[in-house]
Amino acid sequence: MLDQNVAAEVLSCATRTGGDFAEIFLEDRRSQSLSMRASRIEAVSTSRMHGAGIRVFDGTRAIYVHTNDTSREGLMDCAAQAAAAIRGREPGKPVGFSRWTAAREEEIRLLPTDTPAARKAEKLRAADAAARSVSDEIVQVTCGFADSVQDVLICNTEGVFVTDRRVYSRFRVSAVASDGHENQSGTVSPGAGVGFELFDTVDPEDCGRMAATRARTMLHADNCPAGVYPVVIDGGFGGVIFHEACGHSLEATSVAYGLSEFSGKLGQQIAAECVTAVDDGTIPGEWGSTHIDDEGMPTTRLVLIRNGILENYMIDKLGGRRMNMAPTGSGRRESYQWAPTSRMRNTYIAAGHDDEAAMIATMGTGLYAKSMGGGSVNPATGEFNFAVEEGYWVENGVIVRPVRGASLIGKGGEILRKIDRVGGNMSMAQGMCGSSSGSIPVNVGQPMIRVSSITVGGK
Repeated sequence: MLDQNVAAEVLSCATRTGGDFAEIFLEDRRSQSLSMRASRIEAVSTSRMHGAGIRVFDGTRAIYVHTNDTSREGLMDCAAQAAAAIRGREPGKPVGFSRWTAAREEEIRLLPTDTPAARKAEKLRAADAAARSVSDEIVQVTCGFADSVQDVLICNTEGVFVTDRRVYSRFRVSAVASDGHENQSGTVSPGAGVGFELFDTVDPEDCGRMAATRARTMLHADNCPAGVYPVVIDGGFGGVIFHEACGHSLEATSVAYGLSEFSGKLGQQIAAECVTAVDDGTIPGEWGSTHIDDEGMPTTRLVLIRNGILENYMIDKLGGRRMNMAPTGSGRRESYQWAPTSRMRNTYIAAGHDDEAAMIATMGTGLYAKSMGGGSVNPATGEFNFAVEEGYWVENGVIVRPVRGASLIGKGGEILRKIDRVGGNMSMAQGMCGSSSGSIPVNVGQPMIRVSSITVGGK
């Protein structure tokens, strides 16, 4: 993708005005997406993204310039623009490269670029038919499949010169149920860092039925009562609460500036003793995994919280400079058009030892949140508000009826301390996370957990 001699020349140009570090991130990405609506293939889109970004550090100041001209001349011009923003010290001295590849070709069996669109369309049709078969009340089904193959090269003045290949595939089914007066929706969207072999473990018909059943169940649900109650939150996408309300507050993006409720709290208890939380970029084939981060550092398994004690933050290279701490392989970006920053990967509450049935049986009256929806959070305070996509009301430890319109409202630091039960069956779900370095694939996860009390928004 890039000759080493040209890379050295470009990095030398980038540091000629006194920058103390320079980096090139080059990518070539091929993507395809298919969508179905009204039982017909609505669109097939194929795209290619190609370009490079050059970043220069001057202490804790960073300059970033990007281009889609990856010729020697284009890269040199890009480097010169970055260098022009820095003045005053001796030019940096590029070092020799230690070249290697992080790609593991054996992990991908059916490369998306080698799989005909017709085979992908078959999966959409199967999901669409299965969803519509659930009930006559299913009035709309939309299905989609998207995949990409991203080849990257990262090199810098510290001697890094590494290439990698990232492959992603994701399937999505959304169903709408209606009784003629109201509509309710259900969505299922599994994905992984694999090729078309995603469908070895993902059944499109199961996805269709699950989305439609969720929509139909919520159509006939009662409105959720409002108040402060114990809440049991199921595994998988239930982990979005930890991701949003706590995870972002553990990234250097917030911590380095003192904008996190957890700044300066390493070694302190911030959660209940039953809570251990992990951010792991090393799990093969997972949606949030990479072999290296977007700064060329091997990814890691990082224990954030162990038995309630805060052990680590997620730190990128620039954040590490600001915090005087080592990077943790957490630098990520959407594409070459974005400078990297600290981001989550596969972030989850680790499995515990509590019986899941007993959590509900002993909770009294409250809410069982089977599936979570979207929400919002303020990383500085940890205050959050999340919708419950599928919920059930519990009375005297017994699930009595489905409820809709529920939301969970609270503060991340407080909720962590109120978790009193953690089940033993951890599962993860896929999502896209947006932040200052763009939108990236992440996994959220947890086993079933119980929060002793939380504000439930409803009617």
